[in-house]
Amino acid sequence: MTEVEASSGNVYEDFATPNANEMRVKSQLAAKIGEIIKARHLTQVQASEILGLSQPKLSEMLRGKFRGISEAKMMECLSLLGRDVQIVVKSAPRSRKEGLIEVVFA
Repeated sequence: MTEVEASSGNVYEDFATPNANEMRVKSQLAAKIGEIIKARHLTQVQASEILGLSQPKLSEMLRGKFRGISEAKMMECLSLLGRDVQIVVKSAPRSRKEGLIEVVFA
């Protein structure tokens, strides 16, 4: 019988990836950037011109290789693609010692 282990909800954390939370956030931002590019029927060349990234850098980001791209740059990309980006800081529940960083798309 195959043993199954429940996920923490963060695949990067499950595989003990360094900076797991940052990687999860970046993956969510990259996925949304990719969705918008696809919905607008943009080529990677067209999108890279809009975003101020080289086409190879954009391609890498969309394939999950985004270690060299900051979260701030990814949020700027969303803005350049016509999306409002808000950062909301609020108190964490007392049941948790640390705050939570998450991406919520409206």
